[in-house]
Amino acid sequence: MSKAFEHVPVLKEQVAAYLNPRPDGVYVDGTVGGGGHAELVLERAGAGARLVGIDRDPEALAAAARRLARFGDRVTLVPGNFRRIGDVLDRIGVDFVDGVLFDLGVSSHQLDDLDRGFSYRGARLDMRMGPDTAKTAADLLAELDEAELERILREYGEERWAARIARFIVERRKVRPIEDARDLVDVIKAAVPAGARRGGPHPARRTFQALRIAVNDELEALREGLAGAVERLANKGRLVVISFHSLEDRIVKTFFRDESKACECPPEAPVCVCGKKPRLRVLTRKPVTASDQEVAENPRSRSAKLRAAERV
Repeated sequence: MSKAFEHVPVLKEQVAAYLNPRPDGVYVDGTVGGGGHAELVLERAGAGARLVGIDRDPEALAAAARRLARFGDRVTLVPGNFRRIGDVLDRIGVDFVDGVLFDLGVSSHQLDDLDRGFSYRGARLDMRMGPDTAKTAADLLAELDEAELERILREYGEERWAARIARFIVERRKVRPIEDARDLVDVIKAAVPAGARRGGPHPARRTFQALRIAVNDELEALREGLAGAVERLANKGRLVVISFHSLEDRIVKTFFRDESKACECPPEAPVCVCGKKPRLRVLTRKPVTASDQEVAENPRSRSAKLRAAERV
């Protein structure tokens, strides 16, 4: 049975500081979840500010609607994927916005709801963040060949034992389908040598991360979402991104760096011919992380990294 939607937003004060909402602003929460960050933005902005909340998960949108009901028509909630932020804003008649927030990854509610398949204890291997995704994790495990499975585990999970785990998955599915999270955990534990399973994180963590990213096409969605957000930011508008693993953070860091550069002509070129001008000013030299107190209160904030930039 699905649990009640709970949303404990991470890095709340840091989000408020870098987004710097104001009363006449329009803001987008591209991963509105249960509405925790959105509520903070509206409270800090004061009367007059408007917020557009986007999410792929119908349960998240329903929870956000309840949490943000007191703000009335200052809130517009839209089902969709933040990778198409421009299309969403076109649909509701918004040209430019003063701030965009992306809080990436899987939500606490999705992790805790065993029916969603994100947990090692899950009843089934689903892992879809919303109904707009066709194939489940179980589908990928059943259909992909060994080489593609290895690539996904290596690239998206940075899994040292990707080749062995892929081979063990293919051998196990010859006997019976891998449809239950606990079955997949058993396969991974059989594939990873005992010495490598002692200490450190759960041996299935990287494989589950890789499958979730593949199911939801998360990295390409992030690249598209970042590009779309910059296009719709007004002058001095802020883009704030919270990531939870190195692959996401690397994409955000690289994007911010590239968008803050001017001329990209070769050093030997006598004059600039590319005409490139910076579109962003990076506000965070290093990623901002949670305090010890926040980590103690909300352990899932431990891996959160916030980066922010301003449109120029």
